Amino acid sequence: MSLTRTAGVRPPATRIAITSGKGGVGKTSLTVNLAVAMARLGHQVGIVDADFALGNVDVRLGLTPDQHLGAVLAGSRTVEQVTLDGPSGVQVIPAASGARALTTLGEAQWARLVTGVNEAARKLDFLLFDTATGISPAVLDVIGLADYALVVTANDPAAVVDAYAVIKLISAADAAKPIGVVVNSVRDADEAGVVFRQIALAADRFLGRTLRDDGHVVEDRSIRDAGLAQMPVVGGDVVGPAAACIRRLATRLVASRPSGAGPWPARPVTVTGTGTGTGMEAFRCA
Repeated sequence: MSLTRTAGVRPPATRIAITSGKGGVGKTSLTVNLAVAMARLGHQVGIVDADFALGNVDVRLGLTPDQHLGAVLAGSRTVEQVTLDGPSGVQVIPAASGARALTTLGEAQWARLVTGVNEAARKLDFLLFDTATGISPAVLDVIGLADYALVVTANDPAAVVDAYAVIKLISAADAAKPIGVVVNSVRDADEAGVVFRQIALAADRFLGRTLRDDGHVVEDRSIRDAGLAQMPVVGGDVVGPAAACIRRLATRLVASRPSGAGPWPARPVTVTGTGTGTGMEAFRCA
């Protein structure tokens, strides 16, 4: 997608697919908090709840939609008609909950989704896709709509293996798709670095891929408390350690958006299998 700026015309939103191979690693929580953090940096941000059959972005933010993305896919509503105003002006496109028929999309539904996403992107700087968990065709198709894939994992053997599996399939679908990794719920940057190196070494050796180290989020009780309160952890004036990590991630992603033509991200910080550093030294939030 070209990001060339034309005088008086907003470039289409940079699209980031936030995904994970394993459930329970905090993908949706990170998505909603990242969106709010980016909005608080002065950007127009939207979220597409791309877990079409089991969406819960609206629940995370205490929103009550009258309609959802299922109506868009059916052709009875436009994206604008189902979009909700979330915290800090984040635009939320909610999905259905418990809609088994939406676990797979037909050709007409997919065409309506693409049209709706393109319409939403025209009014935004960043559009985040909160994908379903796993490696279904629908997940990979959504990632295909994005400029960047951000894989969320944790310090758990199954989460690490599943993160690599997602990266492998993304690479098979699009060898040029830039991929970043965030390690969630870790004690500190050193623990996150160990996890990232495991994945980066495997990707370099077996896939010939270089991954971008986008940082980590530390364990923090405030994440759970904010989730129970259905509000973002980054929305208040008091900044806990997890919120600080998410704000740093938001700043990093915002800074990577090119100001003119060129690929995204504009200024990657990379770690390959032959390197010795973790890339975390300049990105410590705890």
